[in-house]
Formats: sequence, C-alpha cells, structure tokens
Amino acid sequence: MKKFIMIAAMMIGAISANAQYEPGTFSLQPYIGSTLSKVSNMPKLTEGDFTLDKSLYAGFVIGGEAEYQLAKAFSLAAGLNFSMQGCQWEDTSFKVNGKTVAEYEDVKFELSYINLPIVANIYLFKGFAIKGGVQFGFLVGSNFKMTEKLENNKISIDRDFKDNCNKFDISIPVGISYQVPTIPIYIDSRVLIGLSDIVKKEYMSAGEENCKNQVFQLTVGYKFAL
Repeated sequence: MKKFIMIAAMMIGAISANAQYEPGTFSLQPYIGSTLSKVSNMPKLTEGDFTLDKSLYAGFVIGGEAEYQLAKAFSLAAGLNFSMQGCQWEDTSFKVNGKTVAEYEDVKFELSYINLPIVANIYLFKGFAIKGGVQFGFLVGSNFKMTEKLENNKISIDRDFKDNCNKFDISIPVGISYQVPTIPIYIDSRVLIGLSDIVKKEYMSAGEENCKNQVFQLTVGYKFAL
C-alpha cells in the first residue's frame, strides 16, 4: 500500500512538474466546449399580431491551440476551431378566443465558422491566466430555421442565407483560463466581441444597423508539452 501511495505521489508530481512550462517551450491544447451567443441589432420577429422575442443561441466549439512560452508569466497561442453560433427567438403560440391556432418553435439564425484565434496569455499566478487578442473567422454556413404548426399542419423551414452574409469575420477574444495543478486539464472561458458586419451591405435596408457576433465560449481541454 505504501509503495502504491509513493508511486501515485511520484506520478502526480511528474504531471505537476510537466504542467510548469519553461520559457522557450511549446504546448498543445485540444479542446471541446459550448457557446452562448447572440447577434447585435437583430430585430424581433413579427408575425401578424404578435412578436417573437429574442433569446440566446446555444452551440458548440471544437478545436485546439498551440502555445509558445516566451517567459514564465507570458505566452502566445494560435489556434484553429469550428464554432456554431448565431441567435434564437423564444417559442411562441398564437391564440384566438383561447384556442391555439399557430405555434412557432426552434426559431433560430445559425452561423458556423472556422476560426483562427491568436491570443496573448499573462499568468498572474500558478495555472491562472488572463488573455486577449484577435480572432479571424471564415463563414462556412448560415441558415434560418423554424418549425411552424398551424392547427394540424406542421412546416419545417430551413433557408440558406450564406450568400447574404460576409465570408470574413473579425472579433476580439478576452478571457481567463485555469490549468488544474495535478492533472493537465485546461479550462478556458472567453468573450468574443464581434467587429465585422455579418450581413452584406446590399442586403441591408436604408438606415438599418448591421449585425455583429457576440459570443461567450467555455471549453475544457488537455494541455501537454510538445
């Protein structure tokens, strides 16, 4: 039993030591996680005499980052990920004289991107870092989806809006991360502030404000030295 405890302690110590990346070293961080997003200036949807209110869209992100340790407390990381984001509207039912005549469900505007984040990490103390940088995104899909129920008739709508949207996106990532001391598990949360217009100008009405991405991203990954 004592030998087992000693071996376990040595393994934990080795992992912990490896987690302390020295200047001049590289590490890799594959990750997976979720996104909560909305689109700025996206209008409410109005159908007849009622309005569908906006809500947050829940998506996912998967990818990885390579990090280079420039100093004990400073590093640069560049990554690649696939991210599902966009915006959503609340489910709504329309009633006449107490009878439901129409229901609208799963109303959402989906945007999928291949992103290239570049961030600087400042390590304030062991395992904890704050970060900021720039992210370049390339649109790979844009769809408006909705399920409409009219009495006994159910209609599913899925319209491709990719041609209406700009293919390139720039955002500013700002966040914090934490590496668990005893195991190389890496937790990262960041806010992505969109700078680019989503919709092409020719599809905008006069005086209408364009839309921008606003995303919260939470990921869990495995960090190891190269």
